[in-house]
Amino acid sequence: MARKNYTSLTEFILSGLADTLELQVILFLLFLVIYTLTVVGNFGMILLIRIDSRLHTPMYFFLANLSFVDICYSSTITPKMLADLLSEKKTISFAGCFLQMYFFIALATTECILFGLMAYDRYVAICNPLLYSLTMTPAVCLKMAAGAFAAGLLNSMVNTSYVSTLPFCNSNVIHHFFCDSPPLFRLSCSDTRLNESIFSTFAGVNMVGALLVILTSYSYILFSIFRMHSGEGRHKALSTCASHLTAIILFYSTSIYTYLRPSTSYSLNRDKVASVFYTVVIPMLNPLIYSLRNKEVKKALWSVMTRKRRPSFL
Repeated sequence: MARKNYTSLTEFILSGLADTLELQVILFLLFLVIYTLTVVGNFGMILLIRIDSRLHTPMYFFLANLSFVDICYSSTITPKMLADLLSEKKTISFAGCFLQMYFFIALATTECILFGLMAYDRYVAICNPLLYSLTMTPAVCLKMAAGAFAAGLLNSMVNTSYVSTLPFCNSNVIHHFFCDSPPLFRLSCSDTRLNESIFSTFAGVNMVGALLVILTSYSYILFSIFRMHSGEGRHKALSTCASHLTAIILFYSTSIYTYLRPSTSYSLNRDKVASVFYTVVIPMLNPLIYSLRNKEVKKALWSVMTRKRRPSFL
């Protein structure tokens, strides 16, 4: 009987973010501005890194990949959310729901790993500067980035397949503004404890694994910085790492709160707020953080704006 209900289900209904028309219009305008800034800011970061040779380093190669992921990450969620804010019936097809979930998990996983790779890059640059050019070669960086995307796609394939095979017979109303695993687990009429454990395990391995790389790398980095005799060198190293650490704290704090806490403590309203932050707001903040707190990026941007680029790019 459960299988029959599952196969007959053709669409889900998203509850969305607001109940009143006035609030929906306000949120639509707000998120439209945020999404526009996200696409423009991240695309501008990619373009800036591409055209200025001073930014052709491993650090900015990974930053360009992060910007690409943020564009795709935000575009997986925000356009549908904007359309729903102006729609009376907020439906999404069964296939569309799990396609959205697949890309969301894949890109979120890739972003976690990229943060870890960027931390490792800073570790090599600060703690082993003489070996930096030999360790972080273009070929190695390309393989590391490709591995991050491959791991994201594989992780998403496993998790999405587990959730999509659940029998949904309790309701087809998802109490969220996009298709995410926790609210979908609640719609299943079967015992989802095993599925939730598998999902939490994969999320934990990815988040905690990347976080361990980040914490280990920055432990060595801080130790090396405090051993520096030059105040200018210490300030430059701290300035380089500050933007990266800011982006990491913003992303991990909301992600861990949503996915790595006990399922009994889930709150729909709090989860929606946290989800808005890491799916919509953070992709917009990342290029701002890396541009406003990074002297090299600001110099490159000023060079492009004043058309004082190097001859090879004229």
